[in-house]
Amino acid sequence: MDEPLSNQEAQKRAREVLKSGTVFFTPHAQRAMTDDGLTAVDIENVLRPGWVEMSEYENGEWRYRVRTNRIALIVAFASETELTVVTVWRF
Repeated sequence: MDEPLSNQEAQKRAREVLKSGTVFFTPHAQRAMTDDGLTAVDIENVLRPGWVEMSEYENGEWRYRVRTNRIALIVAFASETELTVVTVWRF
């Protein structure tokens, strides 16, 4: 997979992974979800209609911020069919 992806490409890829791939959660993301009272369904509801507003290279991988008006995620693509939710927070 060629990275970095444009915001539009990352948004499209996230939606494709959500439809037919696998979404993983880091332990940090799982703790943040618990702390903010969020579920996997909430995360799906960000990935589906949310928009990618930025990308950055951190810890050896490209990470993308996906958000809605209420929730934001940082995700990294492991492959074309896998993404990892690195962290999440509620506004």
